[in-house]
Amino acid sequence: MNLSTQRKMAADVLDCGRNKIWIDPERMEDVNDAITKADIRRLVQQGAIKKKKMNQQSRGRTRKRMIQKKKGRRRGHGRRKGTRENDKDRWMSRIRAQRKLLKSLREDGDIDRETYRELYRKAKGGRFKSKKQLKVYAKKEGMLEGEKIE
Repeated sequence: MNLSTQRKMAADVLDCGRNKIWIDPERMEDVNDAITKADIRRLVQQGAIKKKKMNQQSRGRTRKRMIQKKKGRRRGHGRRKGTRENDKDRWMSRIRAQRKLLKSLREDGDIDRETYRELYRKAKGGRFKSKKQLKVYAKKEGMLEGEKIE
């Protein structure tokens, strides 16, 4: 039984491609007898002809990519937009504030020379995002001798 004409009419009626048309195997005779679009519309209402669901775009790859981004991956040179200056300025203001804090702690006698050097190197390596984080780390590790830091 060749139903290509009926399939073509159904695609026009349902506004989709020919491959998206589903024809009920039990009602093939009725579909074969349909010769007008009105017949096809009637069969659609009866449920003998249906439009298959559209394939949705898979989000699996996106989820995987987002997990990687949460870990800090996919942030290389090719991903960056704009000039380097903005990141550099942010870095400079942050590191200067941290170094100023470390110097004042050393001068006040809250930390000794070795601790100062250790914290200085960690700050240079990007260990601390802010002065507050630096203070919290130093307090937690027991590096601060004076308790006036909050």
